[in-house]
Amino acid sequence: MSDQSSTKPYLVRAIYEWCTDHGYTPYVAVSVDDQTRVPRAHVRNGEIVLNISGLATHKLQITNTELTFTARFSGVAEELWVPISQIAAIYAKETGHGMAFDVPKPLAEAPGLREVSAPQPDAPPDDDPPPSPPAGSRPALRRVK
Repeated sequence: MSDQSSTKPYLVRAIYEWCTDHGYTPYVAVSVDDQTRVPRAHVRNGEIVLNISGLATHKLQITNTELTFTARFSGVAEELWVPISQIAAIYAKETGHGMAFDVPKPLAEAPGLREVSAPQPDAPPDDDPPPSPPAGSRPALRRVK
């Protein structure tokens, strides 16, 4: 899907407006790549979370292709530029309600990738099923970054 027909910028703006209308603080989670202009000292594991409230930003603009604003980091004003395609989520800090998006990561940076080789013809097959949870336990979800 091309950026021109994407609903993502519209959804980002809608969640931003919903947050501000209800007195919540809008935050965006950004997957940082070489095109993203953010303070690198605050990037952790290829991601940065930014407060984009009116009190934290100056000249905030959310267009169909980018999110731009000026903010202070350690007392220094910095201009930030984030491609809409790199926004992984927008949510209200107070409730966690918002929306998450799929963000493609460069192959070299994608977590958990490892080289996979074809099985050897004389190797025994791996038919062991995955371990089942203990009886009476509830399933749990875990966010993997």
